[in-house]
Amino acid sequence: MSETNLICCHCGAELTPEDAYQFEENTYCSDCFHEFTVECYDCGRRIYRRDAVTTTTSHEICQSCYEYSYTSCENCGNAVHIDDAYYMDENDDYPYCPTCYSYECDHKIIHDYGYKPEPIFYGQNRRYFGVELEVDCGGDYSDNAKNVLDIANTGNHQRIYIKHDGSISNGFEIVTHPMSIDYHRYDMPWQDIMDELVDMGYRSHKTSTCGLHCHINRSAFGDSYEEQEEAIARILYFVEHHWDEMLGFSRRTEGQMARWAARYGMKGKPKELMDDAKKNNYTRYRCVNIQNYNTIEFRLFRGTLKYNTFIATLQLINEICNVAVSLSDDEMTQLTWADFINGINKNSNKELFIYLGERNLLPEVKEGI
Repeated sequence: MSETNLICCHCGAELTPEDAYQFEENTYCSDCFHEFTVECYDCGRRIYRRDAVTTTTSHEICQSCYEYSYTSCENCGNAVHIDDAYYMDENDDYPYCPTCYSYECDHKIIHDYGYKPEPIFYGQNRRYFGVELEVDCGGDYSDNAKNVLDIANTGNHQRIYIKHDGSISNGFEIVTHPMSIDYHRYDMPWQDIMDELVDMGYRSHKTSTCGLHCHINRSAFGDSYEEQEEAIARILYFVEHHWDEMLGFSRRTEGQMARWAARYGMKGKPKELMDDAKKNNYTRYRCVNIQNYNTIEFRLFRGTLKYNTFIATLQLINEICNVAVSLSDDEMTQLTWADFINGINKNSNKELFIYLGERNLLPEVKEGI
């Protein structure tokens, strides 16, 4: 061997000075050098690969850069930049990389309040109902929530998800993906879900905390923004004009309404009511929440675990939407409660008529309807 030649400290290969790589006090051939050392992706400093920290983006960084700018994903263990770390809630100390956070959210039994997956539409209709049913008194246990999910999400369906809600002290909120009213009535196993909840000790009506909220897609009210706004204004007017009947239907007190579903205040015409609502920029805690971009939300109703009451509530909302779309502003101002009820098809809204009778809200119904 020539006196000028060198030996790779790992594989023993004979090297010329031109082929040798020096790192710290060791000499390497090209292959061993690139196998056992690496440049830090952040600062560019050469380090031994065994000392490198692997990031969630498959880059290798030095320990100094890790300690300064990174943390470790709670799930996969890889380094994630502190600017890219996610936490399950604001009080959580456990960071997740974006991939693991997404996975945890998708597979979590009871999601955090802000969880909102991409909507999946069920049923064939222009009008879809996204229901939020709050239940309390049975605990916020994952096993209980899983029992409900197992009933609703059979096969490949993902009909519902379950979330925490700050207004509920010992339960959770059941949220459906958007569904046609017929899908809610005939395809969703609501009776089985409610029976299971009751068996596990949950309550909804018999609490001071629980509501039954229903989102309707804005696109159901017209093809243009103007058409949608006019129909929604008529919904607001209907609720205000028939407040006493809506209050009796809701099973809530005036005090509960004021806290969770307050009135806008009666105006002479639907447009005047809508203009006032927009001008004052009310919060979402209104009888009909119009703050969302894609939906309006009926918030008036007390929670329930009675199937007939639940379906009757959706049917009432559906009929209110029907008259809001079909009537003019002048016709809406002239619509009495009796005219409204007498215009509903009794055969296709049996649950609604049973419930109206229970609440003494049923006027004399014309024969043949």
